[in-house]
Amino acid sequence: MARHKGGVSEAEAYLHALGERLRLIRAQRGMSRRVLAKHSGVSERYIAQFEAGAGNMSLLLLRRLTGSLGVPIADLVAADRGERSPDAVLLDRFLSRLSPAQLGEVRRVLTERFAPDTLGARRDRVALVGLRGAGKSTLGRLLAQSRAAPFLELDREVERISRMELRDIFEVHGPNGFRRLEREALQAVLSEQARVVIATGGGLVSEPATFELLLAKSLTVWIKASPEEHMSRVVAQGDSRPMAEDATHAMDDLNAILSSRAPLYAKADLVLDTSGRTLEETLRDLQVMLDDAGALQPLPP
Repeated sequence: MARHKGGVSEAEAYLHALGERLRLIRAQRGMSRRVLAKHSGVSERYIAQFEAGAGNMSLLLLRRLTGSLGVPIADLVAADRGERSPDAVLLDRFLSRLSPAQLGEVRRVLTERFAPDTLGARRDRVALVGLRGAGKSTLGRLLAQSRAAPFLELDREVERISRMELRDIFEVHGPNGFRRLEREALQAVLSEQARVVIATGGGLVSEPATFELLLAKSLTVWIKASPEEHMSRVVAQGDSRPMAEDATHAMDDLNAILSSRAPLYAKADLVLDTSGRTLEETLRDLQVMLDDAGALQPLPP
């Protein structure tokens, strides 16, 4: 187990931060331990131990405490990210009441207000997002050739900077290590390439900071397909990650993954449905979309 200075483990340090966070929230609300114990049903002694960093409380008890304090449980368990400003907390509360469509509009307004020059700068970087099997790599390579632009697969860039294959990265560093390397690779590509076509990994959208960077610095296109076409293409590639080993449940897993990521993919600037379309038709549709958006225009002779 990793240890901090003074021989304190990461788990011990986190429990101490969690207890301090609970004490701070309780103090901000002017609530004594006795009052909190009465309203939450958690003993005053247990609360005191927890605030001292000596208790490892169950999730259900934490939920009762935060419910009595009137704060989301996420505000408590994210104790290791440091104290947030009042504006950040209030903004979170406000955004939580908005619909997905309203959240998208807020993001667009904030981008126009605080990063007004990004659209012009990102028009020459086209990033394809979507579940694997959608055809991002094949389509991206052809698009790059037709527009005389470099083509990069982000997964290959991750392998290049880490000098490891993807399966080894996950084995050695785990999912968190891979996501960190993926962000580093994306930052490098965006800083080095002013004109490029990027095929991203299917799960990039699930990492908020990395996806936000991609949205801010490139024109994104969701390459979409029906679940059945996704499955047939994945099978043809001989790749079933991360679906169930039992083939009878593979389609259920794919549908669940696609359903959970669809709202994220939908944040892309453009959507291209490849279902029932030939590669030539899909490429032509993509080129028309980009021409209409004034993106990645062919270089003059």
